[in-house]
Amino acid sequence: MLERPKIGIIMSTTRPGRFADIPANWLFNIANERHDADFEIVDLRDYPMPFFEEKAPLHAAPAQNEVAQRWGKKIASLDGYIFVTAEYNHGIPAVLKNALDYLFSEIQRKPAAFLGYGGTGAARAVGQLAQILATASLKHSVHIGMVEMLGMLREGKSMADYPYLDDFAKRMLDEIVWWANTLKEGRSGDEVAEAA
Repeated sequence: MLERPKIGIIMSTTRPGRFADIPANWLFNIANERHDADFEIVDLRDYPMPFFEEKAPLHAAPAQNEVAQRWGKKIASLDGYIFVTAEYNHGIPAVLKNALDYLFSEIQRKPAAFLGYGGTGAARAVGQLAQILATASLKHSVHIGMVEMLGMLREGKSMADYPYLDDFAKRMLDEIVWWANTLKEGRSGDEVAEAA
């Protein structure tokens, strides 16, 4: 029997005063009520990578930058990802795109889900991430719109004031855990076949 899948909740912006900590911690607390997967927060602030400037494409040679290598090892150790992303100028944060540019095999054959916040609930950023990732982008996402954000930022509200978001989060978590288990088993089968 395979170990429980490890799923990273990726904090996808590094800006001072970011809103990301609120939904990421909220999701982490909901996820930790489960007993079928292990979750951890992975913060891009802990991986200050330079603008991608590797001499060779990553399918030909590993990244030379030490922080990028550490980032790649962390991502490789996970079986699935939930990207907590803002939407800046109708797109994903530049630091997230740069971090993804430093990945190749580490993220393949693993599921990704999304928690977006901002105008339109970051729907455009989530759509871009689904196109960028060379992985299984899942159907169910959580979108926190401006009404909820402004309620928390200006009116003293919290995630508990928007309980309907819990339902979306739980459905997304159900799906990513199922896919993480399924793809982990598939990758394990590939390793056995290669060893034979």
